[in-house]
Amino acid sequence: MEIFDILANQAFWVAVLRIATPLILGTLGVLLCERAGVLNLGIEGIMVAGAFTGWLAVFLGAPLWIGVGVAALTGAAFGLLHAFLTVALALSQHVSGLGITLLATALSYYGYRVSFPKVTTPPTITPFGSMDALGIPILAQQTPLTMLALALVPIIAFTLYRTPMGLAVRMAGENPQAAEGQGVSVAAVRTGAIVAGSALMGVAGSFLTLSAFNAFFFNMINGRGWICVALVVFASWRPGKALLGALLFAFFDALQLRLQQSGDAVLPYQMYLMLPYVLSIVALVLVARKASYPQALMKPYRKGER
Repeated sequence: MEIFDILANQAFWVAVLRIATPLILGTLGVLLCERAGVLNLGIEGIMVAGAFTGWLAVFLGAPLWIGVGVAALTGAAFGLLHAFLTVALALSQHVSGLGITLLATALSYYGYRVSFPKVTTPPTITPFGSMDALGIPILAQQTPLTMLALALVPIIAFTLYRTPMGLAVRMAGENPQAAEGQGVSVAAVRTGAIVAGSALMGVAGSFLTLSAFNAFFFNMINGRGWICVALVVFASWRPGKALLGALLFAFFDALQLRLQQSGDAVLPYQMYLMLPYVLSIVALVLVARKASYPQALMKPYRKGER
């Protein structure tokens, strides 16, 4: 199968949008945190925890949307812990984030082992189905969580750039002293942004178990959280460009999968696995040189300090 045949296939573009969905949600979550001035490297573990708790809730009998809500609450809980460590205690955002990732991942794997001590294959659920009622062919084959991810992009963009709440978030990430001078509680704004962003990370993880697949298994996040952190830089901390970056990475990923399956493949499969990462790094380097990051990012702030 030649590359032009792949690009002309509707199923390829359906796969691109499906692969991009958790990246869109996760990138928006990281973007909210960093716009408020806090780096959240806990995303990898939060996605694992969201994937597990959302799936477990549905496995125990909850509706699918309740499972999504459970995943969001799980992410918010870890976000609150991260906010306490980095905002209230002003500890290192790098160390706290990595600690959250290790804690959330370990708790999820432990919870799985305790809940299913004797199973040899992961139990399954009935995941979200495609939205066949939609008129657009590519969207009609997606699940509701994909539509939610696409809808959140303009919503978050409007909130950040057209509302007082969004202005407060951006001020907390750019100039917290000025925000405090206007009567804004920087600690409250940063905490709220971290909790909301972490909730989106939890939902991003739940997409994998409640929509893309029908079971939870170890290592299913597979570095997607770290990709989201890089995509925020690629996007210059803007929601619209974040969507573009997620689609770009998903395009490369879907392409390498089909190139591996092609009968014309002559390279080792490892080369195809490298393709989306190498091309994304190249795109990141080209764009990030001109990126304008929040000036107070990773800088702890205490009320009254100058």
